[in-house]
Amino acid sequence: MLSSKIVSKAAMVSSLLLVGLHSQAEQPMEEVVVTAQPIRDSQQAAITAKRDADNLLEVVAADTIGRFPDQNLADSLGRVPGMAIERDQGQARYINFRGMPFRYTAIGFNGIDVPGAENGRIPRFDSFPSVITRRLNVNKAVVPSMPGEAVAGYVDIQTFNPFDADGLSLSTDIGIGEQQLGGGDVDKLGARLSWSGENVGVLIYGSENTREQVTDNREYDLQRDGTGNLIVNQLQYRSYKVRREDQANGGHVEYRGDGNIERVFLSTLFSKFTDYEERNHYQFNFVAPVSGDTATNVPLYIDQLLEDGRYDNSTRTTTLGADLVAGGWKLEARYNLARTEFNTELPILYNSGVNFITRSPSLTTGSYDVSDIKDPLLTLSAPLNTYDYAALYAYKIDWPLNVDADKLRFDASHDLEFMGLSSVFRTGLMFEQREADGYVATLFDVFEFDRDRDFATTDPVNISSFDTGELWDSKTHNPIGATYFNNPALRRAWIASGGQLQVTPTEDQRVAISEDITALYAMMTSIFDWGNIVYGVRVERTDYTSKGTLNGAAVSVGDNFTTVLPSVHLNYNLRDDLKLRLSGSSGINRPTYIEWRAAAAVDPVNQTITGGNPTLEPEETWGADIALEWYFSPASLLSAGVFHRSIDNVIYTAVSTLDAGTYIPANQGQQWSYEGAVNGRDGSLSGFELNLIAHAADVLPEPFNGLGFSANMTLLNSEFKSLTGQKLDLPGTSDRVYNVSVFYEKYDVSLRVNYQYRDEWISPIEDPSEYWGAQKRVDMSVQYVLPVDVAGASITLFANANNLTNKTDVRYAGNDTINQSEAYGRRYLLGVRVNY
Repeated sequence: MLSSKIVSKAAMVSSLLLVGLHSQAEQPMEEVVVTAQPIRDSQQAAITAKRDADNLLEVVAADTIGRFPDQNLADSLGRVPGMAIERDQGQARYINFRGMPFRYTAIGFNGIDVPGAENGRIPRFDSFPSVITRRLNVNKAVVPSMPGEAVAGYVDIQTFNPFDADGLSLSTDIGIGEQQLGGGDVDKLGARLSWSGENVGVLIYGSENTREQVTDNREYDLQRDGTGNLIVNQLQYRSYKVRREDQANGGHVEYRGDGNIERVFLSTLFSKFTDYEERNHYQFNFVAPVSGDTATNVPLYIDQLLEDGRYDNSTRTTTLGADLVAGGWKLEARYNLARTEFNTELPILYNSGVNFITRSPSLTTGSYDVSDIKDPLLTLSAPLNTYDYAALYAYKIDWPLNVDADKLRFDASHDLEFMGLSSVFRTGLMFEQREADGYVATLFDVFEFDRDRDFATTDPVNISSFDTGELWDSKTHNPIGATYFNNPALRRAWIASGGQLQVTPTEDQRVAISEDITALYAMMTSIFDWGNIVYGVRVERTDYTSKGTLNGAAVSVGDNFTTVLPSVHLNYNLRDDLKLRLSGSSGINRPTYIEWRAAAAVDPVNQTITGGNPTLEPEETWGADIALEWYFSPASLLSAGVFHRSIDNVIYTAVSTLDAGTYIPANQGQQWSYEGAVNGRDGSLSGFELNLIAHAADVLPEPFNGLGFSANMTLLNSEFKSLTGQKLDLPGTSDRVYNVSVFYEKYDVSLRVNYQYRDEWISPIEDPSEYWGAQKRVDMSVQYVLPVDVAGASITLFANANNLTNKTDVRYAGNDTINQSEAYGRRYLLGVRVNY
């Protein structure tokens, strides 16, 4: 099964190796990039960069990324103090930066920020593999030269540069492995080839990672009676066959001059994540729910949902840049084109136990035992494959959103004396145009298989003929005897029958937004004997127009606003090894394009409005940070910090009332019911961080001097007030987040074990009233560097293991009963890394 893929990938790597083996040896790279060097050296380089920074910064070096068993950049960032991961089917996807919502994090490549692929604001880190990254700059307190939308922080992804190594250089990774649950293949391939001369450098790189897995899922609709006993309304058994791919490729061409032209370059990066998902899903609906963990021969009806769907998101960014020197000024010019695409296509065959036209269910009976709620046992009175469904329908979800952004930026800096102090003055201007286009379409189509609309209940595709007879792969029991259906073939049969899988969107579902952002900043770094102060201001003007329809009539809503964002950062060297940092900063978070859309569905009879809110106010924040950093040895650090953010106009989803004149001018002054995004108030988040990185090399003799340890902990508290005055937590805030890592590195062997923990938090993805239970992960990596070079190349063998404790993730409903549990199994990967 693996052989053909291994051969093709090995051929690609071998061809690159043949080029590299006839080249010069690789030269030392930029100071925080450590290739085939000890973990200690890598962390020392990152700590040095943090120490020298003019703001509160965490740095992850390329070798540090490589030495963690990371699937993508979300995994890598999750090990930074204050960062917490949100996963989807076990794989890291989003980052809660210091416990704040996803949307509060800005993302950029080589200093150029780009739109978040999801909703135009939310970064999706699962589309960025670790192999493309030379360095991660995690800015926890932003300076005026950084984007104002970095409310929580700014993650700047630094990709490789051809001048990082002289001459011809090659780096490759190849790995194969297995996802334990379902026995799916795990493949990893990455390659980077560069050449640099005295004035010209060229680099190309690419990566492809695939993961096949089974997700064992149970979902529930539960409540409790007056005595606290469970009432089971519904049990869902789901099994997902998932294939996930991330691909990245890019290049960089650069000329470096000796005079006024320091460098001119063109760089490009394309990164894409694709999720192919087959869902086999049964819902058991109890028509007369009873109290208790067990029930016998109770009436129920069954729904079957079969899906062959796809999610994908991508980011393409291309930058043309020049660095110049003139009259004592350092000048930088950048022109960037960025495009993000986000698509969700989920056509679902809905074999229903209820005929929605006649309202009559097809009843059977069953008995259940939910004493072990994560592994509910349900026994049917007749085999599942003999159940007579009442009707066949279709559930269609189609959510595409494309964002195109053009950005022009100029920056200038000049060394000078200001108020008797050696100083650096920086200023810049940025203009960006964004166009967002898409729609949000969901349709439950009761006539998809009743095209004559005569209320027929026939099955034109003969669903039962696609039953493979293969029992589900499960961590839990499969008491219903569920088997997999051939969903891809079923999808083809659906199309062949004349079916329409996609949704034809209505105008009230469309997203069409134009947004212009103009920014100007000025900042000064004043240098003292004891350190420096960085202070300045950024001014951003936003002009936007949102187009849509209301009751068939075209509407266009626009506005503009100007935001002043001051900041100040004090970096005080209390001793040579002890640094105090004080920061004050501000930011602005604009609504997502889904929230800001003018399109909405209006019901004048019932006086209700559902859809976008083009008058939504942006969130405005003020923050303060205090940090104390003790660099007690070259590769060790102990730091502690406190931080606070005040947030006005907190955006959340609710049912509220608003002035109907916003949508229908003739109804000005009337208060109608509105379901969608609204502004809350009085938001705040406070936290405490503690971080330790320690190495035994300076205190213990051999062989114990290869030991190392790192641990970080973040304590958080957040809240905001809804329109009704109710206090709620900000989405994404766990009260406690911590990481612990122990490693041993000696005799060309590196062994590292890492533990991650975050306690419960609210997720805004599906229902804001739901929250995830505490999550724990144990990962391990082992690497062995061959003691001799092969034709001048350094070769490392590696083995990674993820989710070693085989944890099950659990989510809860607003009534504190479990509503989802899902398991994925362990993941293993073996591979080889070559650096030349």
